[in-house]
Amino acid sequence: MDQASKRDEAFRQYALNAPPMRTLLTVCAPLALYQALQSIFKILDALMAAHISSSAVSAVSCLSQITLMITALGSGLAVGGSIKISEAYGQGEYGLVRRRTATLYAMATAVSLLVAVTLVPFAEPFLRLLNTPEELIAAGAGYFRVEVLCLVVNFFNTVYIAIERSRGHAKKILFINAAVIVIKLGLSALFVYRLDGDVVTIAAATLISQLVLLAYALFSMTRDEGAFRFSPRNIHMKKETVLPVLNLSYPVTAEKMLFSAGKVIVNSMSGMYGELTVGALGISNNIGGLTTGWHAGMLDGASALISQNRGAGRYRRTLRLYACLLLVDVAIGGAGLLLVNWGLPWLAQVFAQSKEQFDPQFCQMIVSIHRWEMLGYITLGVNSATLALLLGYGYTKLTLALNVARVFLFRVPVLWALQRFTALGAEAVGLTMMISNICAGLSAAAVAVPVVRRIRRREEGAQPPAP
Repeated sequence: MDQASKRDEAFRQYALNAPPMRTLLTVCAPLALYQALQSIFKILDALMAAHISSSAVSAVSCLSQITLMITALGSGLAVGGSIKISEAYGQGEYGLVRRRTATLYAMATAVSLLVAVTLVPFAEPFLRLLNTPEELIAAGAGYFRVEVLCLVVNFFNTVYIAIERSRGHAKKILFINAAVIVIKLGLSALFVYRLDGDVVTIAAATLISQLVLLAYALFSMTRDEGAFRFSPRNIHMKKETVLPVLNLSYPVTAEKMLFSAGKVIVNSMSGMYGELTVGALGISNNIGGLTTGWHAGMLDGASALISQNRGAGRYRRTLRLYACLLLVDVAIGGAGLLLVNWGLPWLAQVFAQSKEQFDPQFCQMIVSIHRWEMLGYITLGVNSATLALLLGYGYTKLTLALNVARVFLFRVPVLWALQRFTALGAEAVGLTMMISNICAGLSAAAVAVPVVRRIRRREEGAQPPAP
């Protein structure tokens, strides 16, 4: 069926014609709320690990960055695929939407199987290859194996969510993911507080919740209407369908893998201040997610809107959407800075309390790291808005360059220099995060200027060059 359902066509018209700020907020607000809930979920997960012990927090924090590096395979594919689907959707090419949707699901399945076969049997050698501290491998190897299984399921779920996002189903995404979070947290609390479980049971709770989402996705995508319905006969594994997706996906995959790999390197370097510093940095990142999670949700929705309008040739409107997004993201960063500055001492105390005792040293580490890190909230808003514009136009190589610079130019070398040439302790990690986040925003602003000029020059009929 080479046509959209009435609901999909109605959303397409809304995305192309409604006032930009209203369009942005109605589409992105549920996604931003979902990402904020995800950040809260990560914090609660870390609190449960802290209830086990401070070492458990460090294991989960360190290994989660490694799993995020692997997740980049699926998320990169989802981003590249959803950009091409959104572009075809904006053009009204529903036959192309149908082929790209079915093919993207097939590609996600292949990646999932590859990761499962490669990593589950060789978890410990893989962790050693990444220079993971031996004490964290001993505490978290079982956790990592279960997390890999979660990733296998999540690859497919991420693609499903990306396709739903391109259709404007933001509220649906919010509701189903909120249900998954409730299941996950309920099971984690049961395993940790009632059954006295360890970090492996926390990962098991995640796996069960992701399987619930997978079951819903399989049911939904086969019973859908119109061009977005999945059917095996619509899979089109030929270069004219696959290569445009891969050309956009591989820079995003490389960007996310390198970004997470950089965080793994930073975790390893932070270990020179002691095992607890790794955990404190992870907690600091989770606290920052209370603000940057909203940025991520706005980015997800806005990049799809920009891609749809680009596909329809509405270049001036894409710039208006970008301007609105920039305003909203900076406001989110400012509000987050004020609120977290007020609540940071309390949050740190909560994380430093395990079932054994309160750890004042761990509490002070969290505060000393995040009081610097949070100063980059506003510039991270600029960075996030600019990434949405670049992704919407398919400039994934530019997003790759920005994020690689953020970690390997502004973070790893800065931490190395602070460790070698200053007497700062764990505080050097927070100072490094602040410097990299501020420089990331300034770099994004510098990149945005020529990109916006290029789009303006082509507003009157000449389409920007294909990425």
